[in-house]
Amino acid sequence: MALKEQLLELGLEEVVVMDGYDDCVVGVLERFGTEPIVLYDKDGVIDKLVDDGLTLEEAVEFYEYNQLGSWVGDKTPGFLVKLPTNSQYSTPSASVN
Repeated sequence: MALKEQLLELGLEEVVVMDGYDDCVVGVLERFGTEPIVLYDKDGVIDKLVDDGLTLEEAVEFYEYNQLGSWVGDKTPGFLVKLPTNSQYSTPSASVN
């Protein structure tokens, strides 16, 4: 199912989406006192820019200026920055003897 159809099913017909980045959407962010916004995976967005021909440096600069730095109102999309998987919050796997 297409992203716009999924958002419509959730009653989110007025959220802002970035054209061409549907595969980078990780969900919808809900916060008290604000309207829901579409949430993109920052790494996925940058990877897509690199896949489209930019160097990593160019992709990060483009992302920071044109995507993260864009404000189109209260429904402007957000970007998820993932915590490292080897952080202090991850639990070690149990060893089997």
